[in-house]
Amino acid sequence: MKSFKNLALLFTLTLVLGALAACGNAPNEGNNAEGGNGEGNLSGSVAIDGSSTVHPIMEVITYNYREEAPNVETSLGVSGSGGGFKKFTRGDTDLSNASRPIKEEEKKIAKENGIEYKELKVAYDGLSVVVSKKNDFLKNITVKQLQEIFLAEAGNKKWSDVNPEWPDKPIKIYSPGHDSGTFDYFNEAILKEKEMVSNKNVTLHEDDNVLVKGIKNDPYAIGYFGYAYYLENKDSLKVLGIDNGDGNPVKPNGETIQDGSYDPLSRPLYTYVSKESLKNKPQVVDFTTFALKNAGSAAEDVGYVALPEEKYKKQIEEVKEIAGK
Repeated sequence: MKSFKNLALLFTLTLVLGALAACGNAPNEGNNAEGGNGEGNLSGSVAIDGSSTVHPIMEVITYNYREEAPNVETSLGVSGSGGGFKKFTRGDTDLSNASRPIKEEEKKIAKENGIEYKELKVAYDGLSVVVSKKNDFLKNITVKQLQEIFLAEAGNKKWSDVNPEWPDKPIKIYSPGHDSGTFDYFNEAILKEKEMVSNKNVTLHEDDNVLVKGIKNDPYAIGYFGYAYYLENKDSLKVLGIDNGDGNPVKPNGETIQDGSYDPLSRPLYTYVSKESLKNKPQVVDFTTFALKNAGSAAEDVGYVALPEEKYKKQIEEVKEIAGK
């Protein structure tokens, strides 16, 4: 699996070289391209933002696309699913990556601003609950125990408050921030949309790498994020099996994520594309098609699970239909 850090450096270098190559070329949104291969003399820009969970997939795709279409300026931001939708629903971006479906209030804002969109699935993820490798008392955990740890109403501050056999030490919680689709998903699937605990031992952050760093160095820490971030740090993190009440804990892997047996934390990952951009910007059509053609391999490169190939093909046809291709 590619190192995210090395990819980021390569991606940054490619952006710089691409920008230099594009200097002196006025954006041209009238060129045609077929197949999503970066063919032809496409130029202009593609603006992408959103989920930190989807970011590793789109980082691989965007890096490779810059090599195929060097005159197209692609920007890839990471402001969380909610932050991405704020930009997308006011028309600031062409695509918005998300680790949860768009919310009703976000749909309303998009409608008010005349933004129509197409929802696209790019991969599957198993939201992973992790502790440090230094943790010697946890291998599996029940959904009920997660609720007792993370819910404000439970009032538990020490591990021994949840289970008297666990250490008499404060629970350190690391969670994605409230703009994150991963937070939204965990809140819905585990906490049933009740208030999460908030105190000095709780760290919220949109950057999953910050969460990883905090958890791996503390044997009394617990947190959650996308499966790819666990795989990238599996030498220092331990992923917990989740017992959904049947006494049979299941750990995330490619098979359990795709077949849904990693319940209730298996989920699809999305990108949303503006229909106006598809109709008026050939480079967005080309990039989106390229993304769908390569999403499966990119997902597997960084530790997520690909969709069946026919699902990508169907979505490509739907994108081309919207674009009038």
